[in-house]
Amino acid sequence: MNLIIRKAKTSDLSRLTEIYNQAIESGYCTCDTEKCTTATRKTWLEDHYDSAYPIFVFIKDNFIVGYAYFSPYRSGRKAVSNVAEISYYIDFSFHGLGIGTQIINFMLNQAKNLGYSSLLAILLSCNHNSIKLLEKNNFTQCGRLPGIAQIKGIAYDHLYYIKNLNIK
Repeated sequence: MNLIIRKAKTSDLSRLTEIYNQAIESGYCTCDTEKCTTATRKTWLEDHYDSAYPIFVFIKDNFIVGYAYFSPYRSGRKAVSNVAEISYYIDFSFHGLGIGTQIINFMLNQAKNLGYSSLLAILLSCNHNSIKLLEKNNFTQCGRLPGIAQIKGIAYDHLYYIKNLNIK
C-alpha cells in the first residue's frame, strides 16, 4: 500500500484526535482513559512544530490513516538527549494492512536523520500487535513496570522497548 507521508499541520488536528480517541476507547493502546478534544490536543501538536520531535501523518487516498511522532526521553537531561520515544497510532479500520510496518520503517529513517542514537517505545503489555510490530523491527524489551497501569479495573504492565540505531 502506497502512502503519502508529510509533517502534521494544524488542519490535521481533528483527524489525529479521532484516531487517538480510538486508541483510548480500545483500552489497550494508551494509558489515557478519557477521550480527548481537539482543544486539549492543540498544545501537543504545536509543541511538535519546528522541533526535533516532529509528527508525521500517513495518508491513503487523501485520508489520514495513521500518524507517528517522536517525543523527548527525559527532557532536559543532556546525557540522554540523543534518545527519543516513538509513538504511533493507526485508524482501527486500517489495522492489518502493513501500515504499521511502513510507519516504523519511515520513522527509523527519520530518527537516523535527526541524529538519534536510540529509540524507545513505551507500551502496555496487552498491546500484542504493537509488541509484535516492534519485535519484528528488532526492538528489544529492556524494561517492565509490573501492574502499574490500571485500565477498566485491570492492572497491566508498562513495557519499555529499545532499538539502538548505531549512530556514532
